[in-house]
This record gives sequence, structure tokens and C-alpha cells, in this order.
Amino acid sequence: MFLDYVKIFIKAGNGGNGAVSFHREKYVPNGGPDGGDGGNGGDIVFVADKDLNTLVDFKFKKHFRAENGTGGAGGNCTGKSGEDTVIKVPAGTVIKDTATGTVIADLFGDGDRFVALRGGRGGKGNARFAHSQRQAPGFSQLGEKTEEHQVTLELKTIADVGLVGFPNVGKSTLLSVLTSAKPKIANYHFTTINPNLGVVQMFDDSFVIADIPGLIEGASEGAGLGHYFLRHIERVRLIVHIVDISGSEGRDPVDDYAKIRNELAAYSEKLAATEEIVVASKTDLIPDGEAAVEAFGKAVGKKVYPVSALTHKGLDELLKVIKQKVDELPPPSRMEIEEGASLEEKSDQKFTVSKLSDGVYCVEGGLVDFLIQNVTISSQESFAFFQKVLKDRGVIDALKKCGMKEGDTVVISDLEFEWMD
Repeated sequence: MFLDYVKIFIKAGNGGNGAVSFHREKYVPNGGPDGGDGGNGGDIVFVADKDLNTLVDFKFKKHFRAENGTGGAGGNCTGKSGEDTVIKVPAGTVIKDTATGTVIADLFGDGDRFVALRGGRGGKGNARFAHSQRQAPGFSQLGEKTEEHQVTLELKTIADVGLVGFPNVGKSTLLSVLTSAKPKIANYHFTTINPNLGVVQMFDDSFVIADIPGLIEGASEGAGLGHYFLRHIERVRLIVHIVDISGSEGRDPVDDYAKIRNELAAYSEKLAATEEIVVASKTDLIPDGEAAVEAFGKAVGKKVYPVSALTHKGLDELLKVIKQKVDELPPPSRMEIEEGASLEEKSDQKFTVSKLSDGVYCVEGGLVDFLIQNVTISSQESFAFFQKVLKDRGVIDALKKCGMKEGDTVVISDLEFEWMD
């Protein structure tokens, strides 16, 4: 089964909590704090594998989670870090943030690695908070919690040459005679429902040809199968546009050519600008093939290469032209990734203050996330640190400017406080 488009959910591991512990040993009166740090959570890592050619492994398994880090322990013991979750995908897979549609990675070559999500940082144990003025801290830091994200995986076939054209114009047949590929061939529309790849070996060199199925009028807007398979020719260096010159399907070859060109342009300007060779197939089905090819070439304003897959007429010349073009064109390249594109938001310590209702105020922003992560409310010392940060960062002043007075309620994340001046 072939699958080239799928959405999955990924989540890095949470960080382990830091420990609160004090060293107690006979004859050691001043053991002091010895709570260890929590372990870091595992990462989510994508790896490209050339031996894979479909995303079918993700059809039923949609959720991938890395292992959480374990908590710290006494004796300054650091918790174990969580194992990374490695997700193998075919080479040529593009990863997008489903929520925004932003491309965050292009695993173009075999072995390419991409860390999509970093594991949560382990919390610090109470031993880390000891200093000359606070020799026995009774609090530790919680491990960082991570969020689940949805990503879209798109497989874009990596081939040098892409065969395009209406259904049943002879693309699969041409692929079978030019390469060692054995695609399904039959005299009905949409015989080919998956991209087929074949390798042409010429002397000491070779190149890859892809048969792209399902292109009909309206393909770029979702008609037929073309909407799903147009992505597979985005990487090709050369388009071989095949037209049934015999009109065996009752269509006009000139009209066919124009419609496919319009679909390519509607899908991508870059794709429409890709180098193209026009091929007139099934010349053996009409008595005056040369005249028909000449008239077609004048109508579309292109040099046309007549071929017959049945008699092999014109195939040698076509192969030479394709090989020459492939040698002249630059090699395929990975997609450009927007600078800074990432699933993980850059942390900041800004804040906003708003009035929810009479006597109720709310504080939101990166500073709140920082405080919730680093403060243990149940610890008097840690809560004192919490209050000091609110004052030093100007949160209290901002609340007062917003109208807060004694006895009002302040909401910070899922915590509520009554303000006492």
C-alpha cells in the first residue's frame, strides 16, 4: 500500500522533578541539602531512510511520545534522562507544522536527521539552591512539561525526470520500455494510482524517471488523483510531457497539452518553469503520424519528439535528449526552510495584565510560564522568591495601574491569590 500524506501527533518527554533531600548520617551534624536534579525528557527525532518509499507505517499509529525523565533523588543522584523516540521516514519527506502550514524540515537525503522537539529540562534539586544565606533550602524545581504537537508528513518523490500527461496516454508503457520498471498497464483510466519509479542506465551513468499518475483538468484544485500526486513532481529537474497524438481517447492533443500546462502553473509557478520535453506518443496508431506531429508542434510552439512504445520508434533519440538535458540541469535540492521555523515557541519572560471583571485581574505571558516552572508554591522560601520576582519585574506595579486594590483577586495560570498590600 502506498501512502504519501499523513498527519501524526508527537510529544517530547517531560523533564523529571528535582528532589528535596537532606544528608543525614551519624557523626555528620551538618550534612546539608543533597537533593539531585531530575533527568531530561527524551527528544522526538526524524530520520530519513532510503529503504522506505511510503508513509504507510503511520496509517494506524498516529501518536509518538518520547520517554519522560525520572526524578532526582537524595545523595545528589541525578534522575535518568528519557530515551529519544526515533521516527524513520522515506528520504524526500517534508515535515510541516499542521497548525500553521509552515515547513520545518526537509529530510532530503538518506540519513538526514531532524530533532523536531527537545525533551523537557529536568528540574533542579534543592542542593542547587543552597548558598551562604540560604543553607537549607526546602524546595526544588519541577521538571519542564512539554506539549503535544501535530505535524504533517508529505512524501515528495526524488527523481530526475517526471512523466506527466492525461491518463492513458502511454506514460506507464513508456516507463516500462525505457527502464526496468514493471508498472501495471491496462487500457483504462487511472491504471496507475501510485507514482512508479524506474532507473535508466546509460553507459556508466544513470538517472531516475517517475511516472506521475492522475493528472486531469482541475487536478490542482483536487479533481481526480492529481491533487495528491502533483507534489511528486516538485523535485524533478525535467518534465517529459506526453500527449496521445492519435487522439485515441477522443480528445484533442493540443487541448490536452494546454490543460496539463495550466494545471502545472496553477499548482506552482516554479513547477511551470521547470524544463520540459514534449513527446507525442502512439504514433503507430495513425497512418500519417509525421504530419500530425508537425501540426501539433506548430500549434503548441514546441519541438516535439514522436515515439511509439509498441515499435520502439524514436526511443533512442528521446533517451539521448533526456540524458543531455539531465546532465545540463542543476541537481535537485532540498526545500528552503524559513529561518527560525520550529514547532517550539521561543521562550520569553514578557507579561500582560488584564482585568477580567470587577475585583479580578489576570497575569499572562512567558514570565508566568517561567514562574510556574521554577516555583513550588507549597514552600515558603520558594513562594517568597515568587513574590520577589513579581515585584522586581514590575508585575505588581502593572496590576496597580490596572486598578488592583487590597482584597482583589489575582489569577496567575491556574492559581488565584488575594492581594494584601
